[in-house]
Amino acid sequence: MSEFLMHSPDTDSNVRRPGLRAAVVMRREYIGNQWQPWRWNLSDVVPNEAAFGDKPRLLIKDEQQECWLHPNFLVELSLGDAEGYYLNVTTDHPCFWVVWRMEEEALLADEPLAVPQIVTLSYHDAGRWLDAQENVEQVAAPAEVVFWLKDFVAQHHVLEPKRRQRPQSFKSLQDRFGSPARVSTDKFRGGGGRG
Repeated sequence: MSEFLMHSPDTDSNVRRPGLRAAVVMRREYIGNQWQPWRWNLSDVVPNEAAFGDKPRLLIKDEQQECWLHPNFLVELSLGDAEGYYLNVTTDHPCFWVVWRMEEEALLADEPLAVPQIVTLSYHDAGRWLDAQENVEQVAAPAEVVFWLKDFVAQHHVLEPKRRQRPQSFKSLQDRFGSPARVSTDKFRGGGGRG
């Protein structure tokens, strides 16, 4: 399998932003549930090759699974999202995120397929799509992509200085039940009676 072909604006005048070409493998697996016998999930993100062509194609089909290759996704890096890439490469397992949707009607096969829409390396992008209730799955990024992404982050990400948290003295006091608490500064001396 070939490696990801990564571009940078310095080496390719036609590319405005650094990017790479990828292909997505979606897998439909048999789970044997009476209400939903099949389930779609992300299988892999691989380097795109010219031999893949431009249209999705069936790779494997048997009683237990079905795998489809969806070629030619451009994964670009944006200067404005350097923090999103930083959050990805500083995790234990940097990854690709893929947003996918089910076809409304079967266009590529006999039954509707799960079709990838977007591939990204940005933690922020993935979070926005998850917040929008989209299907977002992740798969580990290979070492050469992680190295390339770390290089981009090192050049373009600036850590914001930590800000001192202001004292929270302006907040009202509450007891353990959430009711406003009374604090008295009166001092009582002597025995148990106040009368």
